[in-house]
Amino acid sequence: MGEQSLSERTWRVPLADVPVGDDLVEDVLGVVRSGWWSMGPRVEEFEQAFAEFTGASHAIAVANGTAALHLALLGAGCGPEDEVVVPSLNFVAAANAIVHTGAAPVFCDIAGPDDLNLDPADVEAALSERTRAILVLHYGGHPCDMDAVLELAERRGLVVIEDAAHAPGATFRGRACGTLGAIGCFSFFSNKNLPVGEGGMIVTDDEQLAAQLRLLRSHGMTTLTWDRHRGHASSYDVVLPGFNYRLDEIRAVVGLAQLRRLPEENAARAEVVARYRDRLHGTRGLTMPFAPVEGLKPSHHLAVVVLPECAERDAIRSSLEELGIQTSVHYPPIHGFTAYHGSRRALPGTDALAERLLTLPLYGGLADEQVEAVIEGLLQTL
Repeated sequence: MGEQSLSERTWRVPLADVPVGDDLVEDVLGVVRSGWWSMGPRVEEFEQAFAEFTGASHAIAVANGTAALHLALLGAGCGPEDEVVVPSLNFVAAANAIVHTGAAPVFCDIAGPDDLNLDPADVEAALSERTRAILVLHYGGHPCDMDAVLELAERRGLVVIEDAAHAPGATFRGRACGTLGAIGCFSFFSNKNLPVGEGGMIVTDDEQLAAQLRLLRSHGMTTLTWDRHRGHASSYDVVLPGFNYRLDEIRAVVGLAQLRRLPEENAARAEVVARYRDRLHGTRGLTMPFAPVEGLKPSHHLAVVVLPECAERDAIRSSLEELGIQTSVHYPPIHGFTAYHGSRRALPGTDALAERLLTLPLYGGLADEQVEAVIEGLLQTL
C-alpha cells in the first residue's frame, strides 16, 4: 500500500489533501492491535515530541483545537464580566470558546490588505476596563506582530493567548508561534499542516497552569484511567469541575507520524506559495498578502489572494469548480454572523476585504501541473 488520496477521486485540484503512507498505517494498526485506545502512552509520547518541537516546557493534547482554546481561556481566568479581544477575520470557534467561558468577545480589525493579521493599534482601541486577555490568530500560518501585542499586554496587564491553529512550525524572530504568549493553542483538523482528523494541543511554560489544564482536560480527576489500568493508582479525587477533552491513542500516533513529516510539508507548501505569488501578485488586479518578511517564518497553512474590487467571487469560484479546482473563503468575518451581530465596533479594514478574499488549493503534495492549473484557471476567470 503506497501513498493514496481519497480527494483525487472528486477534484482535479482539491483544496487540501492528506497523504497516507505505509508508516502511518502500520503505526495505527499497532495501536489498534494493542487493545488500549483511550488516552495513554502514545498521547504522552505525542505531547513530549510536540513540546520538544516547539521548545515549550509543557504540551497538553486535547480533543480538538476548539477544546484547546476553551481550556486556554479558562486557564487565563476568563469568565463572566470579562472581555477578550479577538480578530473578527477568524474561524468562529475563537468567539464561541470565549462565550462558553462567560466572557464576551470584542472584535478587532486587520492590519490591512497586505497583512490580514490583527492590527495592534486597533487591539489597543478595543481594550476596556473589562479586558482580561488578547486572543491573537496567526492567520494562514503567518506570524502576527507579537512584539507590539506583547508590549501592549505587559503595559495593560493582560494575558496573551496565541491561536496557532494555522501555525505549527511557524516562527517569530526564531521562536515558535504558540510559545510567545502565556498559552498557545494548535489544531490538528484534517485540512491543517499537521492533520490528525480531530485533535489539538496546548503549550505553555507555566508549570502550575499546565497542571490545571491537565485536570480540566479530564473531568478534574487526580488520576487517569491509564494510571489505574497499570496499577499505579486505585482511586481518584475530583478537585474541580472539568471536561472530557482527552485525545485518544489512535489519533496520537497519527499525530506523531505527521509531526515527523511537518518540516517537509511546510517547506513544500512554501514552494507552492512562492509560485502563486510570482505569477499572481500584481496580475490583473490580484494581490497576495504576506510578502516575505525577514525574521518571520510562516507555516503557509493558507494561500489567500485578494480579488480586484470589481470581481464577483462566487462566479469565479463556480468557474474554477467547473475546471475541477476547489477553493474556499477564510473567513466570513465573525461579526457578520447572526449570533454576533451585537458587535459594537466598526471594522472598516475587515469589511472592505471580506468579499474579496479567495483561498486557493495548498498542500505539500500539489504537483506542478496542478499548481499551473490553479494559476491559469484563476487568471482566465478575471
